[in-house]
Amino acid sequence: QEPLGRRLIVRLFFYATFGTPPGYGCAADRDEEQRRHQDGLPYIDDSPSSSPNLSSKGRGGRDALAAGTSESTKGGELDLEKGLEMRKWVLSGILASEETYLSHLEALLLPMKPLKAAATTSQPVLTIQQIETIFFKVPELYEIHKDFYDGLLPRVQQWGHQQRVGDLFQKLASQLGVYRAFVDNYGVAMETAEKCCQANAQFAEISENLRARSNKDSKDQTTKNSLETLLYKPVDRVTRSTLVLHDLLKHTPPSHPDHPLLQDALRISQNFLSSINEEITPRRQSMTVKKGEHRQLLKDSFMVELVEGARKLRHVFLFTDLLLCAKLKKQSGSKTQHYDCKWYIPLTDLSFQTVDETEAAPNLPLVPDEELDAMKIKISQIKNEIQREKRANKGSKAIERLKKKLSEQESLLLLMSPNMAFRVHNRNGKSYTFLISSDYERAEWRENIREQQKKCFKSFSLTSVELQMLTNSCVKLQTVHNIPLTINKEDDESPGLYGFLNVIVHSATGFKQSSNLYCTLEVDSFGYFVNKAKTRVYRDTAEPNWNEEFEIELEGSQTLRILCYEKCYNKTKVTKEDGENTDRIMGKGQVQLDPQALQDKDWQRTVITMNGIEVKLSVKFTSREFSLKRMPSRKQTGVFGVKIAVVTKRERSKVPYIVRQCVEEIERRGMEEVGIYRVSGVATDIQALKAAFDANNKDVSVMMSEMDVNAIAGTLKLYFRELPEPLFTDEFYPNFAEGIALSDPVAKESCMLNLLLSLPEANLVTFLFLLDHLKRVAEKETVNKMSLHNLATVFGPTLLRPSEKESKLPATPGQPITMTDSWSLEVMSQVQVLLYFLQLEAIPAPDSKRQSVLFSTEV
Repeated sequence: QEPLGRRLIVRLFFYATFGTPPGYGCAADRDEEQRRHQDGLPYIDDSPSSSPNLSSKGRGGRDALAAGTSESTKGGELDLEKGLEMRKWVLSGILASEETYLSHLEALLLPMKPLKAAATTSQPVLTIQQIETIFFKVPELYEIHKDFYDGLLPRVQQWGHQQRVGDLFQKLASQLGVYRAFVDNYGVAMETAEKCCQANAQFAEISENLRARSNKDSKDQTTKNSLETLLYKPVDRVTRSTLVLHDLLKHTPPSHPDHPLLQDALRISQNFLSSINEEITPRRQSMTVKKGEHRQLLKDSFMVELVEGARKLRHVFLFTDLLLCAKLKKQSGSKTQHYDCKWYIPLTDLSFQTVDETEAAPNLPLVPDEELDAMKIKISQIKNEIQREKRANKGSKAIERLKKKLSEQESLLLLMSPNMAFRVHNRNGKSYTFLISSDYERAEWRENIREQQKKCFKSFSLTSVELQMLTNSCVKLQTVHNIPLTINKEDDESPGLYGFLNVIVHSATGFKQSSNLYCTLEVDSFGYFVNKAKTRVYRDTAEPNWNEEFEIELEGSQTLRILCYEKCYNKTKVTKEDGENTDRIMGKGQVQLDPQALQDKDWQRTVITMNGIEVKLSVKFTSREFSLKRMPSRKQTGVFGVKIAVVTKRERSKVPYIVRQCVEEIERRGMEEVGIYRVSGVATDIQALKAAFDANNKDVSVMMSEMDVNAIAGTLKLYFRELPEPLFTDEFYPNFAEGIALSDPVAKESCMLNLLLSLPEANLVTFLFLLDHLKRVAEKETVNKMSLHNLATVFGPTLLRPSEKESKLPATPGQPITMTDSWSLEVMSQVQVLLYFLQLEAIPAPDSKRQSVLFSTEV
């Protein structure tokens, strides 16, 4: 059988010789592109050129570009102008959020006057003392925020880049003491309200039917809220008090008169928040059971349960004596929630099945990467549509329809994406399986259950009445109120970070004995956590020094997690994959990705403490607008950052020597390496190889033979990344993006192959050489876990990303998310183009002469 690369070349010249198939040029709608998603550990590229304490030579393309941009006066003025414009966007969002918050406070104040009036009559609903306890400090909070809103609104309406608002935020921060009093009284207020609802049916009815205005324009349109929900709004508000200031400071130049005032407000807010943080997260409430005992809620979250092969969304509650799995329901025509209990297990009867759960079990219904990516594409497209509707000031009905579609797609993605089994077993013989995305969460649930099991001694069973009462209590006890969808986020919540996070895992200390140790990194993306990187195993040590760098793509991410494992090799098995079944978590920890702190381009060192273990990290964030730009060619020597045609002409070859050498070494000993091209190589090794190739070092092949194969794969990726022009060229890139969107398969094939054939010879032959190699890598997918889709995800943006990025922001800018989602769609398109060529089938060969020209001995 002919190699796949050769057959593709044959097909290209078939079209060149005999013309294109019928149907080319037919009008077609855009069909769905697909987004990156990987099995196991998703692809992490490496960024070896900017590591602290790893390499002092060879600064990478992105750092040089950033330096060049900062030196450009024109570029600096544009950045300043953009930042000042962003201030208005941020402030507009703050106004909208304040308006919503004021409507919630108004809804709380509305029943106060009639309740106080009734308190002086012969038939009071509540006493004056009860009213003042339940609604404690609410009037003061309303006045504070009304004053802030009334001061901010005219300033935003009369906007100018020198407009000052810092004094308003400084004043607001200075009044946070009122929140201190509210939080201190919150528990008593909730307890009093609960007792009053039980004792007075009229107040119970009032407390479940408080009406809040939906928006400013529709004064008659209201939404129903419970007293409990509204009383929690100020508590929830204060936990986010720093996010707004972070966003505003980020887009306020240091020279602006607002900057010191906002910094002062942020300092006050952070100090206040840290002083009460422990008291308000999370709320733990309890209910009384028989004999005066208290059943307390310890933890709850939404999880996916596997029921007879089908995925079902559940809300799982861990109480002090049992685990309860419930289905969330909404009553028809109402926003009121209630739960149906599906099952429960007393903690004394619960055990964890000792089944291989490090990878998805064969019987789990896994959703193909392509389907998950299609969902992500739809989510990004709908978000863009919502922003367009908002900018066009279209009616709220159209926006509500889009929000409903967005909620459906995000819910579907959360339901279909998890593939890691978490199994619990009941002593009565029944077992239940949940699917989750993160080993971190699985370990957290196990730890919490095991810790509580130490305090439980008796088994029991609930009567139907007791079970119903417990299930009904979940509505009020729950601490996780919404499915983690972006549609459920409050207006003032941070949208998260979009771009690339470079992370160096330096070392770890605190292990009690020597063992084989490695770490994994996770970040949140599209509402759930994804495993993004894995260090090598450091053998037989209690003080591992990995010093490995990873580049992680962030898509609305807010948290970085790290897990430390002991590698437990199974001595009865030979292959290392088999040994992964028994790996044990030694510790886990996380760090919040603070946009304000990470906006600095410099590396920041941090230490994460977990179970007595300390892991040292360095992190650096690069926003998307800077992270993937190519640098224009500035040199004629060496190979990195030099046009491919210049290199092949100098070498008198069809394919650059660096590409041939890296491919040869990977095919010699890396084809069965798990995650080849996805797992990052050590940054110092990649830097050394880069310098050797640039210097035309004759001993480079000897160096490569002694290095980890992932470093060689990283060097090859870095070469294509640093090309001043993509392999698919800037000229043809828009055409490839349009061609992949054609829905007619015949038209698409004709268009894509003709475009490919139009590439310059060096680009074409190099691509076909690489394509042939990648297909051979995919043939070993069962061993190396690298499917065609995974390889397309790795190389798509690397080979197609254009040199110059045209702004995708509209003439009337909307929310910042528009740019991020447009960028996501563009990356998805790049992945799709490469995947298309990887998936092409063979056709008969018409022209052996042209084929032999391409596959000359020089290649």
